[in-house]
Amino acid sequence: MKKDINLLAISFCMILSVSFSAQTFTLEQFTTLNKLGMADFKKEMKSLNYRFYDKTEGLGFVLNEYESADYQSKIGKFEYKDQSDDRIEYEFQSKKEYDEYVKIILKSGYKETEKGKTITKDSYVDYFKNKEHIRLVTPKDVKNNRYAILVFK
Repeated sequence: MKKDINLLAISFCMILSVSFSAQTFTLEQFTTLNKLGMADFKKEMKSLNYRFYDKTEGLGFVLNEYESADYQSKIGKFEYKDQSDDRIEYEFQSKKEYDEYVKIILKSGYKETEKGKTITKDSYVDYFKNKEHIRLVTPKDVKNNRYAILVFK
């Protein structure tokens, strides 16, 4: 009995470590992260074992980016002075994960509204539900770029 409990505990720890290294966020988690101030966002990333990657300050905004422990994904928070374009941007490398987000977004009641190209010529699709806005970005060169989901405030 004691061996079974120990094996169960070890298995559980292994599963947890795998799930933390391949962290995938839900739409609700993105929304929650987007509502946090930058200081709380930084604390949350640290608690999720994401490592600081880069900080960019531009005209009217600050971007803090964090990378997963396995270097497979990156998440960033844009915070604008007027808070009009505050958003979370999550980058990942898998078309499979991209397709999963499309299914989740559509299941959650979002409607596809617009398609276009970013400044870097990547394709995007916008989804809206009420006043909630999500953008999925597909890289023009899937070998060298990452897929992304942007969740706007």
